[in-house]
Amino acid sequence: MALDLDAIYTDLHRHPELSFQETRTAGVIAQRLTELGIEFEEGVGRTGLVAVIRNDGAADHDASQDSGADDGERGPVVWLRADMDGLPVEERTGLAYASTARGIDPHGLAVPVMHACGHDMHVTALLGALERLVATTAQWRGTIVAVFQPAEEYGAGSQAMIADGVLDRFPRPDIVLGQHVTPLPAGTIGVRPGTQMAASDGLRVTLLGRGGHGSRPHSTIDPVVMAAATVMRLQTVVSRETDPRDVAVVTVGSIHAGLKNNIIPAEAVLELSLRYPDDEARARVLEKVERIVRAEAQASGAEEEPVIRVDHSLPPTINDDDATARLRAAFARAFGDDKVVDPGMFTGSEDVSWFAREAGAPLVFWFWGGVDPQVYAEAAASGRIERDIPTNHSPFFAPMLQPTLDNGVANLVTAAREFLARR
Repeated sequence: MALDLDAIYTDLHRHPELSFQETRTAGVIAQRLTELGIEFEEGVGRTGLVAVIRNDGAADHDASQDSGADDGERGPVVWLRADMDGLPVEERTGLAYASTARGIDPHGLAVPVMHACGHDMHVTALLGALERLVATTAQWRGTIVAVFQPAEEYGAGSQAMIADGVLDRFPRPDIVLGQHVTPLPAGTIGVRPGTQMAASDGLRVTLLGRGGHGSRPHSTIDPVVMAAATVMRLQTVVSRETDPRDVAVVTVGSIHAGLKNNIIPAEAVLELSLRYPDDEARARVLEKVERIVRAEAQASGAEEEPVIRVDHSLPPTINDDDATARLRAAFARAFGDDKVVDPGMFTGSEDVSWFAREAGAPLVFWFWGGVDPQVYAEAAASGRIERDIPTNHSPFFAPMLQPTLDNGVANLVTAAREFLARR
């Protein structure tokens, strides 16, 4: 019986889970893989799953011996990756299947949870692609490894799977493929060679003051004022210290300080997201951020140095030139040359590239559109794309279910078939 992909998607959308908590999501995936008769392992990298389809005439070989391409017998090994986690966002889409889920974040706080980045669409599209590939094994040869990855939003899931031996326990990739739904018109595929997504760091900055009574600010060192000054000064890293021709982003995503209006707290915590295209830019931005944080603490009379911690660090997502050219041509043949565009470098970041980097394999990562083309065209005509088209991580973000889902399936099948051997 065919998978009901629409039902799987809406179910996943209703029940998002935070990073490394994707147990229900993993259960849904496991059930569908079982229905398709695909072998898989659960609990890889804590909550991840890895499914393997061997269609190579060498089903009994030791997976640990898979170390590269050998088209002579077993055929290529193609990895298809989808991420699974949701975000601490309260959904405001108004959809009939909108999430009302709650979760506990790493700080122990109860938070709303939403699939505000489309990972539910990624999972469902991959399940649909596996179903189609299983049904057409007479047409291709090789090995497909489907990686359902946890904790992409923490930038930690791929490395957790690598630390758990994913590259040794399963056939190693000859190529890693992945996709991400984004606010482009449905039917559009965005892919480019070279740097597709930026590198990033997540910083946690603790500013240390001296607490006291709100009526006696002169007896304190106020970390709230210190934090406010730091946030404002950090804006100059891009606006005044970065060449306008270069790419850099410094975002302060959260500020935590104090519990009551008449208490000056002892510390304030800033959480930063930094983005850049390469390691040289990374070094420049990090130096400027650290300089400003320490200087503002000193200007506030802080008696202790601020604590700067890197919570995660992601490399740029770099698409292999030759593999990207080959896949772009395959997409053009399948869907029309006008449907395949160069979206430019995205300043968002991804951890999918760790799989390719650690395996020494090429990567191609692309975007596919999830917005009603008419709605997108009207927004473009009125110059209101930024206002009218919700982006990933917005409480209003929700790709139109169809044809987005069918397109996502077709993209993965086309990509996998391009790099598998033909019968």
